[in-house]
Amino acid sequence: MKKTFLAAFVSLLLSAGPVWAADIDGVHPLSGATGKIIEINQYRINDDVDPDTGGLPKKFVVDFQARTLRPTKDSVIRKTIAFKSVDHIEEMIILQGVDEGVDGVDDGLAWSLAISKKNGSSVLSASGGGVAYVVFGVCTPMSGGP
Repeated sequence: MKKTFLAAFVSLLLSAGPVWAADIDGVHPLSGATGKIIEINQYRINDDVDPDTGGLPKKFVVDFQARTLRPTKDSVIRKTIAFKSVDHIEEMIILQGVDEGVDGVDDGLAWSLAISKKNGSSVLSASGGGVAYVVFGVCTPMSGGP
């Protein structure tokens, strides 16, 4: 399983609280929390993946200035993932990147994270090496800096 990538990535998705469109602008940092995770391979669909088991942080930070997704300080998962692009499409912010995974292990992934500017709902899709993941979550504006 692509645990390292998922762990670093999921820590970006969910956080509670009201969200205003002006606050999700692709400039200011976001706090994220991971929700439902689905793992798919050619043999089966596992629609009940636990973030800890999948190697994903339950809470994360989207830092647009540093172009990183990183776990929160209280996360067991410590890996930070860089993203290569940020695009604004209609009312969404799309982040895309790749993760090489663990050295010496064939576990690299390409990924895309779509964040709604309206309500912060987020969907991460990642694939590589015969497996794909879909991670649902929510992002909210952070108070203060990253």
